[in-house]
Amino acid sequence: MSYNLLKGKKGIIFGALDENSIAWKVAERAYKEKASFILTNTPAALRMGKIYELSHKTESMVVPADATSIIDLNILFDKALDHFGGKIDFLLHSIAMSINIRKGIPYTSINYEFLRKGWEISAVSYHKIMQTAWSKNAMNKWGSIVALTYVASKRSFSYYGDMSDYKSYLESITRNFGYHWGIKKKVRVNTVSQSPSVTKAAKSIKGFNQFFILSEKISPLGNASAEDCANYIITLFSDFTRKVTMQNLYHDGGFSKTGISETMIS
Repeated sequence: MSYNLLKGKKGIIFGALDENSIAWKVAERAYKEKASFILTNTPAALRMGKIYELSHKTESMVVPADATSIIDLNILFDKALDHFGGKIDFLLHSIAMSINIRKGIPYTSINYEFLRKGWEISAVSYHKIMQTAWSKNAMNKWGSIVALTYVASKRSFSYYGDMSDYKSYLESITRNFGYHWGIKKKVRVNTVSQSPSVTKAAKSIKGFNQFFILSEKISPLGNASAEDCANYIITLFSDFTRKVTMQNLYHDGGFSKTGISETMIS
């Protein structure tokens, strides 16, 4: 069912890879809610994933861009402004990678060059995206910018490694840049802290399946699915959340607020 929540709105969605990715689900839901948008990911991800299938399904244009590259981002935003004939209303940052995790390097022995690269990809890219949009005055008043994060930014989780640090930095950027966006353009900037979701990135984390089950048992409402997350993000893109900004919003079935569940002690 469509509620036309995003009718007439235009945006850019970063990070859709395949049908399991949250960005993919957001794109599908945004299309149902009558939004127009550009899909973007790195050239390598475009070759590996199924983004052109999503593009066809959602009648959207694909523009390759490395979100860590200011040159690529300038090209992306110029194309978006030209394609839409004006400013945009929403941005989704769904980008994360830890080379240390992928290579199985423990947090106590992280490779610092890998740390720097993961930080650039997972967190600094968010600042670069917003800085590019800022410099080009690309956002409409009351627009919305959202990034995906995880509760590991606040709590320690085995095997989440340096990704925890990236998420903490991502949330800090949200608060700091969110203030300036609010003052200048009444644009909202938020992060959504999602339940563990079965994505390509998540599968690289050791013990993910066991943790997914544990989270399901602890959360009073159970884990939120990628589809659930997409629905929530759509509300943040809509006009119904105009005064919500600089927040880290937990969308995790209550996991972040539960100490222990009855199912764990019964």
